[in-house]
Amino acid sequence: MKKMPLFSKSHKNPAEIVKILKDNLAILEKQDKKTDKASEEVSKSLQAMKEILCGTNDKEPPTEAVAQLAQELYSSGLLVTLIADLQLIDFEGKKDVTQIFNNILRRQIGARSPTVEYISSHPHILSMLLKGYEAPQIALRCGIMLRECIRHEPLAKIVLFSSQFRDFFKYVELSTFDIASDAFATFKDLLTRHKVLVADFLEQNYDTVFEEYEKLLQSENYVTKRQSLKLLGELILDRHNFAIMTKYISKPENLKLMMNLLRDKSPNIQFEAFHVFKASI
Repeated sequence: MKKMPLFSKSHKNPAEIVKILKDNLAILEKQDKKTDKASEEVSKSLQAMKEILCGTNDKEPPTEAVAQLAQELYSSGLLVTLIADLQLIDFEGKKDVTQIFNNILRRQIGARSPTVEYISSHPHILSMLLKGYEAPQIALRCGIMLRECIRHEPLAKIVLFSSQFRDFFKYVELSTFDIASDAFATFKDLLTRHKVLVADFLEQNYDTVFEEYEKLLQSENYVTKRQSLKLLGELILDRHNFAIMTKYISKPENLKLMMNLLRDKSPNIQFEAFHVFKASI
């Protein structure tokens, strides 16, 4: 019996979709008169890619096609380009990129996660996602993708130990509430998901981290102050962070700060400060 081709003539194969998408993103980068047509082609290609990865209502994703598409995304460098050019893609397209990225990131072959391995060897992808918090039109999309990356310990480790980690202290204080809240959600995830890794990171970087953290606890922004205090309580009361707790409560200036926060006009701040303070009793 003759084997049917995986793709009909009307449906492009993964290599063709990736090529069309890459060519049209290059046109968008130039920002000339051809951008409308290119934008349309980018949208169509992203839809076709999403259909291969997620399937349709009546069809499961074809395993062979998913494998081909993943390989094309890696070998062509398109996974990097999609993040680099995210600002140039329209609103629906940004949503598609997020879905494609997270879907391909979750893909496993036995115990292997090929996209985690790919990003580990191309860490500037994580750097671009983190820097996305500085661009309001893509900040929330980058946050969603970054949190998906952080679920994987090798990628969380790269972010934690990068020089960019300190930028979180700036992002959680941004004036746009949605972006600051999203950045804090990522920051919290990073510091609570992989317990042993985080304990090691905090022990190695105690002075740097807590010097910046103290500024959050004295923030003029009520939400930042309360969230930071609540997270501090979670961190120092976690058994994995016993050495951190011991070091934190041994410093008189930290206990003095908690005592001041116990006198804060907000009952919620007082409550969270008490949780931290009771660790020293």
